[in-house]
Formats: sequence, C-alpha cells, structure tokens
Amino acid sequence: MAKRKEPSLDPTPTPAARSRELNSAVDVENGSDEVRFERSLRPKSLDDYIGQTKHKDNLRVFVEASRRRGEPLDHVLLSGPPGLGKTTLAQILAHEMGVELHMTNGPVVEHKGALAGLLTKLGKNDILFIDEIHRLNPVVEESLYPAMEDFRIDVMTGDGAFASSIQIPVQPFTLIGATTRTGMLTAPLHSRFGQIIRLDFYSVEDLARIVERSAHLLGVEIAKNAALALAARARGTPRIANRLLRRVRDFAEVLGSGKIDEAIVLESGERLDIDRAGFDEMDRRLLRIIIVDYEGGPVGVETLAAALGEPRDTVEDVYEPYLLQQGYLGRTTRGRVATRKAYEHLGLPFAGALLATITTQSDLFDE
Repeated sequence: MAKRKEPSLDPTPTPAARSRELNSAVDVENGSDEVRFERSLRPKSLDDYIGQTKHKDNLRVFVEASRRRGEPLDHVLLSGPPGLGKTTLAQILAHEMGVELHMTNGPVVEHKGALAGLLTKLGKNDILFIDEIHRLNPVVEESLYPAMEDFRIDVMTGDGAFASSIQIPVQPFTLIGATTRTGMLTAPLHSRFGQIIRLDFYSVEDLARIVERSAHLLGVEIAKNAALALAARARGTPRIANRLLRRVRDFAEVLGSGKIDEAIVLESGERLDIDRAGFDEMDRRLLRIIIVDYEGGPVGVETLAAALGEPRDTVEDVYEPYLLQQGYLGRTTRGRVATRKAYEHLGLPFAGALLATITTQSDLFDE
C-alpha cells in the first residue's frame, strides 16, 4: 500500500463563507487564528467524521475498492450549502487513499495554462480539489474534460496555419469538485462525475456530538444539555457550531467557572443576538421584510436583496437555504413567501397571506 501523505491545505474562504462571516455574530472574520482553530477541529478520517452517515458508508466502500485495485477514486462532486464539510471530506478522502491533496478555487484557475500547471504537478492517484467549481472559466472547463476522461491535456501551439495540438499525458487522478450551486454546473461537466454527493444540513443530535468532540479537543468541559442547546442554534452547520462553541467558551471563562452549561449557552445566545432557532438579526430582518413590508409575499429575490442591502448570491447561498429547509420560507414562481412557521417564530399573527398567494400545487417549485 502506498505511504500515506498528509494533504496540503489552502484555506481560501469562499465568497458565500465570507458573506456569512461579515454579517453574523457567529461567523467572525476569517483571520489566521480562525483558520488554525478550524483546522485543529477537523476530523482526519471517516471514522472521526460525524454525520452524513449514508454518504460516509458508501465512500468507505469506494475508497477500499480503489485502494485494492490501485486506481484513483472516481471523480466526486460535493454539493450543498457552505459550512457542511465539503473541504473536510476532500481532505479525509485524500488521507484515506494515502495520496496528496491539491486545493484550488474555481475563479483562481483563470486560463488553460493555470490548469495545465495544476494537472502536471499531480502524482499518481492524487486528488485535485476545486472549490466553487461552478465558477470555472468556460474555456478552462472544456480543457478539463480530456483530463478527467483520458488523463491528458490538449495544448495548442503556434498561430493560424502553423497551429498544432500537442497532447500532454497526466497521471491518473481524482477530481473533487465542490459547489453551492449545482444548477449552475454545465451538463457536460456534471455528467463526468462518477459520484455526486449532496450534503444535507445536520441534525441537532449530530451537531451536539460534533460540539462535544470539539470541546474535548479544546480541553473544555461541556454538559450534555449545553451541547444540545448550542447545536440547536448552529443552523444545521458544523462550521457555525464550532465557531459558536469558541464564543461560548469565552463567555464561560470570563463570566462563569470555565465549564459550559446550558445557562451560559442561553446567555451567550442573548448577547450574540442568536435566537433558539439559530437566527441572527439578518435572518429575522429578512423574514420581517417579507411579512411586514410585503404582507407575507411573494417577494422577488432581487427586491429582497435590495431591501437587505446584500447581493442576490448572498441571499440565495447564505440566508435562504436553511430558512427554506426548515420551512420558514417558501419559493413560488412569483417570489418568496413567509410560511405560518415564520409568523409564529417572530410572534406575529398569521393573516393567511400565504394561502392567498399559493393557489395551486404547481405554483411551488424547488429550483
């Protein structure tokens, strides 16, 4: 079996992650100290990885089969909202395969030469991880196809009548692409991935286990009910759970005995303006705009983005997914609507606005 090599890391935050960090009391600015903190808590193997059980069990089979055959893993597409562990899972797969992990970001690979430079550096069965793969330059994407299928790069030399194509072989490798916008992937690129894994928001129970594991690594004592209370405020996202744990640890050390109990979690939530559902002020503001300013909706996403003072991508990638998944928002062909659950959460009377706007089942869609 090949000697295991530790994956190399390039902690470049995605735009969606930066937006959440700038606008939430939980997601603080992603400085070097925050990066080191996140690295220290990341699991190194599938056995340590908590949650996503079905995907984890399948990947364990695929890894073992590839190692027995001495072949690279089939290309993997990881999709889902930010913070669910796509980068962590890529690092774990490299560790389990005993190969090198090379990381980059879709917008960074600006031309075919940059792609060729990345691919020619790969060793046998290595993994190339491209975050935000849906933002690849179309010309770069087309150059990636022969590399994924035939492990070669086509390079054009010369101009006009003197132009010729040179084929450069590359080592067999695995491409792991990560995206928060699966619908923006082109059909040819999407079809070249052998494994397509959609990561879902985590249950409160799984997040509580993650919090307990992280607290143990940090040397912090945390009560079971405190871990559950913290997990309930983490929006189904491990990244937010770990960062909230760091903030609560500060409050516990300064205002308490150092041990994290349920009372300190509740006080921390009040101080950070994070409610029992994990909503910060921006989440509540989004719901209030729909309910109060637009009588429950429907509201077009462009109008909603303008009212919030946020780019459309931030609204769709950062704020909406959890609100939609938890049933606080609905999407219709005419825009976003607030559900009865949203009214109840904000303590507002439900006036039946949703029933007036959604008249048929076909009025709803999931795109």
